[in-house]
Amino acid sequence: MRAAWIDASCGVAGDMLLAALLDAGAGLPAVRAAVDAVVPGEVRLIPEQVRRAGMRATLVRVVPERRDHAHRTWRDVKALLAAAALPGPVRESAVAVFARLAQAEARVHDTDVQDVHFHEVGAWDSIADIVGVCAALHDLGATDVSAGPVAVGSGRVATAHGRLPVPVPAVAELAAGWDIFAGGEGESATPTGMALVTVLAGRCSPLPAMRLHTTGVGAGSRDTPGRPNVVRVLLGTPTAEPGTAEAVVLEANIDDLDPRAWPGVLSALLEAGASDAWLVPILMKKGRPAHTLCVLSPPGRADALRAAMFRLTSTLGVREHPARKTALERGWAHTDVLGARLPIKIGHLDGAIVQATPEFEHAARLAARHDLPVRAVLDAAVAAAHAAGLAHGAPAPPDLATDPPA
Repeated sequence: MRAAWIDASCGVAGDMLLAALLDAGAGLPAVRAAVDAVVPGEVRLIPEQVRRAGMRATLVRVVPERRDHAHRTWRDVKALLAAAALPGPVRESAVAVFARLAQAEARVHDTDVQDVHFHEVGAWDSIADIVGVCAALHDLGATDVSAGPVAVGSGRVATAHGRLPVPVPAVAELAAGWDIFAGGEGESATPTGMALVTVLAGRCSPLPAMRLHTTGVGAGSRDTPGRPNVVRVLLGTPTAEPGTAEAVVLEANIDDLDPRAWPGVLSALLEAGASDAWLVPILMKKGRPAHTLCVLSPPGRADALRAAMFRLTSTLGVREHPARKTALERGWAHTDVLGARLPIKIGHLDGAIVQATPEFEHAARLAARHDLPVRAVLDAAVAAAHAAGLAHGAPAPPDLATDPPA
């Protein structure tokens, strides 16, 4: 697994992010091949070394190869991507970015999303930036992408629609749910750059724990005094602080699902790789009783679990936020109860037992065999565990099994 973290604290544009990924080691031939597959013979990518605020960076010039370029709608771009000979993950990522960008422009201009006809979606340079970034991430093997807060700028900027406040409406629309700040005068984040970050990065978070391999620095066209006009990408192997792990919490409020379906939904999500899944009773608008479905996911399973939530429930939307999980070291011991070996889950910290809990399913099966209440078997298991020295504060046995019981 390879992690990529995008530092957009000085702003972000599509060509800057592409330059940073190339600077981090993405293969230029792979990127050029992907762009040519979508718009053959229309553009040429030329990287060069520059300095921004006294620091080295890579700049990518996207040079047109034709004098007249077709004006394209989102419908046109989608057809180009579908017909292009692209690796599946590159095509899927590019479609997702363009779709998000088209939705934002459609909302801003109150038009049908299929007919969005703006340079942010149809221009050759935006196609090169978006397809190029998706191909570069694929070439780098980045499977866990995250990004920090984005500097969007301040003041006003001249556009085809007049002088607009910064962030411009499309950037503001795309930034919903993301952490942003001004970070200086002028426009620091473009719609293409904002779409790339918010779609391709699975979460907005501080720099995650990783063994750093390389850093890429991508430059914008301006050299702004006092502020490096760059995007950085840090690439490495994810690591975890002792006892901690990055996680994503997925949530949806649902008021129209048959209650009898919930046990199956929770079981299916756990089988699909959720670390945990649970329901919280809530009261929604008009006094409707409902539930919040919560799913704790490893970052690499968030996409699959989000899709499972849509498939298994009636929700129309899933929100998410990053989390950090701290877990006790754990293992399994056994104790004798009613002539059977009953598993005891041991959680320990710094070599001392913190939790010693009988495994419920095994206790329930044992209770059924002896026609006893489950609580009686659980009480007997706790007493037997204490008698064997498996109690709070006692030293954790050195030979705990790591695999859960069958």
